Amino acid sequence: MAQRPVHIRVDDRVRLMSAVLAATKWPEREQQMQRHRAHAHARNTTKRIERHKHHPAIEATQVLLDKGAPLEALYTYALKLTWPEMEDPYAPRWVPPKWNEQLKNFYQVAELEAWWKEEDEAWQKARSEAEKLISKVNFYTFLQPFVGEVVEQLVFVANVSYPSTRSVGVRIGGELMSITPPRIAWGDNAPWPFDEDAGHLYTHALGDYARLLMLSYLRQNADRVAAAAQKPLPVTDEFKEKYVTWGDQFTELFVIGAVALFLEQAVNPQEAKAFILMQDKAKGVKIIPGLVSVLRRYLNEFADGKYESLINYLPNFPGHLRVAKSISSL
Repeated sequence: MAQRPVHIRVDDRVRLMSAVLAATKWPEREQQMQRHRAHAHARNTTKRIERHKHHPAIEATQVLLDKGAPLEALYTYALKLTWPEMEDPYAPRWVPPKWNEQLKNFYQVAELEAWWKEEDEAWQKARSEAEKLISKVNFYTFLQPFVGEVVEQLVFVANVSYPSTRSVGVRIGGELMSITPPRIAWGDNAPWPFDEDAGHLYTHALGDYARLLMLSYLRQNADRVAAAAQKPLPVTDEFKEKYVTWGDQFTELFVIGAVALFLEQAVNPQEAKAFILMQDKAKGVKIIPGLVSVLRRYLNEFADGKYESLINYLPNFPGHLRVAKSISSL
């Protein structure tokens, strides 16, 4: 049976929303969080559309960002617009009035179609680099023991615009899309080419797909998750403040552990260890080695037929993680 492909795209609706971000205060916010040099296309886009920063579409988007609207919501909205008409088929309540019309006008007055033609080489180069790495792995097969058969189509967009420091994972109909920038470099150096950092690409792509799939999986099994949630997870108070519900805590732990396991298999153990150290530093998650051992144990027992699915194993997860945490801290 042939391996199911990940579709690797250049999507104009993604590019539109990224260009909108370039005209807001988003680039400044990124620099305040971490000094870096964004991709040349991102920086040039900011310069090109500087004169449009007071356009109604930009001002409406800035208001949303100031209110804390997640990027996932903004990109989901843009990706559900028809193209190039940009008609709004569903208009959720949080969307500013006539935002789709404003976005269409911004696209026209900023002459983005012509700009993207000028810059097409940068997008196609990133797409080709990403394809080299993604063709070497099988996300579908890796995720199947955890969430069942992945019926959704996985999509990857190599984003050379904004955001430049994080990925955005969204569900659009029957597709799961990871919009991922190249890895930023130290100081004033240009970002790494996608095909020179497999760990970065796999971390973000798999992380986005795993999170979207697990959130759906837990919703589909809500009653059994509620029963498993009677046993608290051995996480810190700080972690509980950030991830309030048991389901959110489990999902975040699962994503971290799954990515570490995947990097170990697809790249090398050193890449997995580097990821674990980074997560420890960034999120204060001290139990990742134990978490990885618990997920590995589940995979082994799943392969042996002890468990038919993760939901059958879920009641044992908190206790096994608690024991693994104690052992790894010795």
